[in-house]
Amino acid sequence: MLRSMTAFARQEIQGNWGALALELRSVNHRYLEIALRLPEEFRAREPAIREQVGKQLGRGKVDVSLRYTPPSGGAELQLNQALAKQLAQFSREVDALIYNASPVSSMEILGWPGVLEAARPDPDQLQERFTALLEEALKELVATREREGDRLESLILQRCDAIEEVLKEVRTRLPELQQRLRERLEQRLAEARAELDEGRLEQELVYFANKLDVDEELDRLDAHIDEVRRVLKEKKPVGRRLDFLMQELNREANTLASKSSDTMVTRASVDLKVYIEQMREQVQNIE
Repeated sequence: MLRSMTAFARQEIQGNWGALALELRSVNHRYLEIALRLPEEFRAREPAIREQVGKQLGRGKVDVSLRYTPPSGGAELQLNQALAKQLAQFSREVDALIYNASPVSSMEILGWPGVLEAARPDPDQLQERFTALLEEALKELVATREREGDRLESLILQRCDAIEEVLKEVRTRLPELQQRLRERLEQRLAEARAELDEGRLEQELVYFANKLDVDEELDRLDAHIDEVRRVLKEKKPVGRRLDFLMQELNREANTLASKSSDTMVTRASVDLKVYIEQMREQVQNIE
């Protein structure tokens, strides 16, 4: 299925461990480029995140932006026992050094920074939540890219139809155009026989023969359009292949224009290049 490289996805989840908000944005790019904006708690997962994204996407510049909100002020408190024991030990040691030391209450120790702190969520649980969230966001992103890909495929097929109509018109008019060229050639030959040497005469014959023969360009244009239709049905990323075909189509259209000796063929060549350029613009956004 054809996929666009432009898409957006957002997923959120929350629990007693806090809240996660994840955004994925992708735009067209020659290769797969992943930019990560992560809270400190998730920095160690960068390689795993890149691998997870790379399994779902083939091309595009992808921005992964994660926001983590810890539990609010009503979260459960926990005692840092190691710090509390250390403070109590220090208090006893100081009491032994001074005269008439006043006792230190437990509330004073509890008020020391770091003794009481909000309970932190289980890191493994938090990472599991994020992995599942990223998977859902990637599914949404891929679905969006596929829907946009369907639209791009429809636009490209419309241009293929238009190009085939132009080629059909040229082929219909070709016998008439070739007959007119032959008449012009015969007239030129009649005028030139007395004036031109054999070398110049041969050049004139080659020039007109080239103008008469555009069947090869028309056949190649037809073949390239058939290949575009075939590639669109493939189940793998085809953007680069389509981009190459656009170059080949444009080359044949330019060759046809260079051989044109009639306003109709010139107009047809311009129409072809317009349709090809419209396809090329769409192809730039295909994975």
